[in-house]
Amino acid sequence: MNITIREVTEEDAEALSAIYRPYVEETGITFEYVPPDAEEFRRRIQHTKEKYPYLAACDEGRIIGYAYAGTFIGRSASDWNVELSIYMDRNEKGRGAGRMLYEALEEKLRKMGVINLYSAIACPSGEPDDFLDNGSRDFHEHLGFHETAHFRKCGFKTGRWVDLIWMEKTIGDKEGAPGKFYPWNEVK
Repeated sequence: MNITIREVTEEDAEALSAIYRPYVEETGITFEYVPPDAEEFRRRIQHTKEKYPYLAACDEGRIIGYAYAGTFIGRSASDWNVELSIYMDRNEKGRGAGRMLYEALEEKLRKMGVINLYSAIACPSGEPDDFLDNGSRDFHEHLGFHETAHFRKCGFKTGRWVDLIWMEKTIGDKEGAPGKFYPWNEVK
């Protein structure tokens, strides 16, 4: 296994779009109905990197997954909190690249002064199946996240209801006032 982690560039938009497309078209993991094209991915990459890190896992130069941080709530009092997202090539799961991505992302977020990591995770409303299982929940639990909220049947995709949970992991000190939050472009 020769997996490396690097920062995503706008030139990676096509590869990221290809990884994300099956999640949109074939699963309940994302609540999007229409897969974004490469141009939309370029815009998303550019927007995210204005404030947060956006990382790719590569195997011999080929992107096999990506993860990024984003705004949580969108108000100044929550600057020390971020929402994380991760998507892996569905043929590359189980090799440890997802863990590597999140560990690298967490390290960068600590340097930015982030205290809480959150992730919104789609879960089956009924029995797990190929459309939606508990893999993402299990992955996050394995990395130290815990469930903080459960919204039942709050999404509807391909003829079925989907639950959504929020998971949280604390990586900083919550005693007293937080230190300064530094946007990614000031830290890297």
